[in-house]
Amino acid sequence: MSRFVYLDNAATTKTHPEVVEAMLPYFTEKYGNPSAIYDFASQSRSGVTTAREQIASLIGARTEDIYFTAGGSEADNWALKAAVEAYGNKGKHVITTAIEHHAILHTADYLEKQGCEVTYLPVDEYGMIRLSDLEAAIRPDTILVSVMFANNEIGTVQPIKEIGAIAKKHGILFHTDAVQAYGHVPINVDEMNIDMLSASGHKFNGPKGIGFLYIRKGVKIRSFVHGGAQERKRRAGTENVPGIVGMGKAAQLAKDSLDERMKYEIGLRDYLIDQVMQKIPFTRLNGHRYDRLPNNVNFSFQFIEGESLLIMLDMAGICASSGSACTSGSLDPSHVLLAIGLPHEIAHGSLRLTLSEETTKEDIDYVVENLVQIVERLRSMSPLYEDYMKKATETK
Repeated sequence: MSRFVYLDNAATTKTHPEVVEAMLPYFTEKYGNPSAIYDFASQSRSGVTTAREQIASLIGARTEDIYFTAGGSEADNWALKAAVEAYGNKGKHVITTAIEHHAILHTADYLEKQGCEVTYLPVDEYGMIRLSDLEAAIRPDTILVSVMFANNEIGTVQPIKEIGAIAKKHGILFHTDAVQAYGHVPINVDEMNIDMLSASGHKFNGPKGIGFLYIRKGVKIRSFVHGGAQERKRRAGTENVPGIVGMGKAAQLAKDSLDERMKYEIGLRDYLIDQVMQKIPFTRLNGHRYDRLPNNVNFSFQFIEGESLLIMLDMAGICASSGSACTSGSLDPSHVLLAIGLPHEIAHGSLRLTLSEETTKEDIDYVVENLVQIVERLRSMSPLYEDYMKKATETK
């Protein structure tokens, strides 16, 4: 392996050195339980308070509306299950989309088994919902709309402000899974009428195992984890102080560099898209060309399998992920790619590349060079490609 290029930042990011530095004292020096009343514990309590302020500041939220969780999946589960429990007397109809993360989809499936009705909004070829579909799906018994801020596979950013306005007009709670968006694009919970928002620390250079749920004041969401009185009696369990401090520091770093980082990543992203589309025929860009995350690129390469592509990229020192779920043992392609209308055979040949502020133009050139060679080699072994080219030659 002559080079190492990490392009799977949607899966997880490298913990920033300043984040690690901020966390370390809370393991061995400031290790008191924040709930204790003696002075030594005040150091941990102060660290948690500061982190809550840093995290809230990035989305224009009130500090007291941030509730720490073990990650984005817990926050998603909490938002949906607790909303249905709290507002079940009004109705049991929930609206979400066909392309949500499985933390939402599997929770929605669970709720259906508990007697809820769930409407799954379709998306267009770019992965965008239609606001008219949302309006049409709303019923008198609708209590919650949950639409992800940006898709984890194809990067499409939804019209969150408009969705929030529709939900507010109808008096319906609006939750967004912002795990891929928080720390990567501007978010303001008031301007976007967001009532609940989920995020996860390790997606924006913070530590793993820590996340949060923003819950707007006045939203009647009950405890998800029962036990102690932590998190203002809404989420029991001794706080993960090092993780919280680390996530807070990561939020502060993300806020300080957001504009500059977005501009840099968008430039690299667009360069990668242009290079691949120009140099590799029979390639499709998945997701919206411009209304997408700054660091997300997703391609489908016709006539090849995503799993083989990943293995060969790995041999070249390139970390990426497939739009196909085949790498996790499933024969079915991604539900997101099927939802945007891709046939199975093309969805299976998909590749997600997600950049970071540490990615360089030289990294992109190396990836493109290898992609060209790998795709060409895999197609040379594909009977489908051979048949297609043979027929194309005969029709000339």
